[in-house]
Amino acid sequence: MKLLFGSHSTHLNSFGLLLLRVFAGLSMAFAHGLGKVPVSDKFIAGVENLGLPAAAFFAWAAALSELIGGMLVALGLITKPSAFFLTITMLVAAFGRHWADPYGSKEKALLFGVIFLYIFIQGGGKWSLDTLFTKKK
Repeated sequence: MKLLFGSHSTHLNSFGLLLLRVFAGLSMAFAHGLGKVPVSDKFIAGVENLGLPAAAFFAWAAALSELIGGMLVALGLITKPSAFFLTITMLVAAFGRHWADPYGSKEKALLFGVIFLYIFIQGGGKWSLDTLFTKKK
């Protein structure tokens, strides 16, 4: 009953954050980022159509944010900055690229954005490389 209705143990919370971090990070890296690197001319043109200056730079920033940032979040290494850049990337995807699309088309970017925002606020958690490295200092 306590598991269903009561407060959860610190270990259970840490495990939940670990699961969320690893799944969201690896999903972002391999399902979305890997296919964008190297950045194609089509992707650069899509970024240019958003009205962003230096479209090639921002296309590479988005692709690397998804690929490398996703892997770093999964590892719990440099978690907060990685999650921050992923949150921004997902907001641009939802409200830039998919602005005129129906909600279902922007839902995935919004969902990832909220997950990475939570991870940015929470940090990597107890079971992350960030925590391992900061404890050794």
